[in-house]
Amino acid sequence: MEKGKLQEYWKINLRYLIGLLVVWFVVSFGFGILLVDQLNAIHVGGFKLGFWFAQQGSIYTFVVLIFVYVALMNRLDKKFDVRED
Repeated sequence: MEKGKLQEYWKINLRYLIGLLVVWFVVSFGFGILLVDQLNAIHVGGFKLGFWFAQQGSIYTFVVLIFVYVALMNRLDKKFDVRED
């Protein structure tokens, strides 16, 4: 792959990573710690929403983000014709 395309590939890859890490941070730190009191006013399935995000929500979100990253990278690899040989 030529140098310009390689730089564009990594620039897009870093943008994906930063975006997904921001989502993960907001869910785990923001919802689980900073906004826990406000979210605890909402009950889902008998549990306070802030407690749920602190205990389970951030883990589920992290797993979903892994699958989102895989899908984004597969699409990016096809766009730039990158193959794992």
